[in-house]
Amino acid sequence: MRARLVITFTLVAVTATLAVATIGYELAKSALVTRTETTALDLVTRELSSITFPIGTLRPGEAAPTHRELEVLAHALSGPGRTVLVEYRGTVASEGPLTLTDVPNELYGRANQSLVTQRVIVHDELYLLVGAEVYRDEEGVSEATGLRAFAFFPLRDDEAQLATLRTTLARTGVVIVLIALGVALLSARQVLLPVRRLSAAAQALGQGRLDTRLPVHGKDELAELTSQFNDAAAALELSVAELRSLEAMSRRFVADVSHELRTPLTSMTAVADMLSEEASRLPQAPAEAVRLVLKEIERLRELVEHLIEVSRFDAGTATLNLEPVTVADAIEDCLKTRGWTDQVTVQASQGLTENLDPRRFDVIVANLVGNALKHGAPPIVVSARATENGLEVKVRDHGEGIAPEALPHVFDRFYKAGAGRTRSQGSGLGLAIAKANVQLHGGTISVRRQEPGALFTVWLPHA
Repeated sequence: MRARLVITFTLVAVTATLAVATIGYELAKSALVTRTETTALDLVTRELSSITFPIGTLRPGEAAPTHRELEVLAHALSGPGRTVLVEYRGTVASEGPLTLTDVPNELYGRANQSLVTQRVIVHDELYLLVGAEVYRDEEGVSEATGLRAFAFFPLRDDEAQLATLRTTLARTGVVIVLIALGVALLSARQVLLPVRRLSAAAQALGQGRLDTRLPVHGKDELAELTSQFNDAAAALELSVAELRSLEAMSRRFVADVSHELRTPLTSMTAVADMLSEEASRLPQAPAEAVRLVLKEIERLRELVEHLIEVSRFDAGTATLNLEPVTVADAIEDCLKTRGWTDQVTVQASQGLTENLDPRRFDVIVANLVGNALKHGAPPIVVSARATENGLEVKVRDHGEGIAPEALPHVFDRFYKAGAGRTRSQGSGLGLAIAKANVQLHGGTISVRRQEPGALFTVWLPHA
């Protein structure tokens, strides 16, 4: 922006300077040329009007003036710095270095009609040429004599004046442009300094320093903008403080409720175990009710465990306890603990070892495999391999797959693809917890459709 301001200001100054200089030069040139032509015409007119005719009457039939007489006349018409040619019916007398051949044919032809002028270049020098035929007044009648006079007025002085004017205008233009450039730099600094401060302050707000404020100087538009920025920052700070307070209260509520639910859940689980043992001896209807209660208690226990895990991530208390882990054994143990060994195929080398948090890696694998078992179809394959930069784990099922519109939301909390899954299948937190554990390791997790099924890919960097 600074460069654009300076360039624009300088271009405007250069354009204005060129326009003023050009107009001034053309006006001065026109005035100088007009003055020179007027002076020359007045001089020639005055000289010609003062001619007497001692050289004959210049009437037809009378003796023509001699060359000597023409020379005397040319000398009478000449003056300092100018050349005069006098011509009478082919006889030419010259007072100066120029000849009749230096007179353009057009001007020579027009000279018998009126007083004419033309600028000509002769021997690389500019002249103002004035041509006229000499008339004689007799008894109130003006009569042409056939005598023509041509006066060459050198314009070297005028050219020198114009050259001096051009030099002066050029130097003045350079000075004006330099002054304009300095003013542009100063103005750009004065304009952009508050803008830079606003930019730095906005960046500070973006980095979380919500107490950032700027001093307000003056009463112009930038001062008003700075004041509005301060007001917006204050309002943002207040809103964020309120949101953080509400978020903290929400997290505490979830954590407290989850922990409080553990005690009754423990008792309910103990009673459920007793009921489970007696269910086989109960009538069919009570037995079905007992099994439904046991299923819902298990769902409730899973939901509470997930909520407690989520509350740890939200509170920032989740930590990693890294240790060398044999990946194949860790996956087998995860499946065996949950009774999934017969339903899942594992493809991993026994020599594959990685520094991981065993508990969190178990949670990742369990949530992905559990999701595949609940919503996919066999065969379910878990594969692991070492890459150049870390560990890659893939979980593939062969079910109906995930709808394209659901793919961007798979890892969102409480998101369940399909209307039929909102009640009975899972808490909607498993994949979100898996993603949080992957990110805690510094890794990534993704999902894409397969034909058939879905493929989840986890990448964990070397620790």
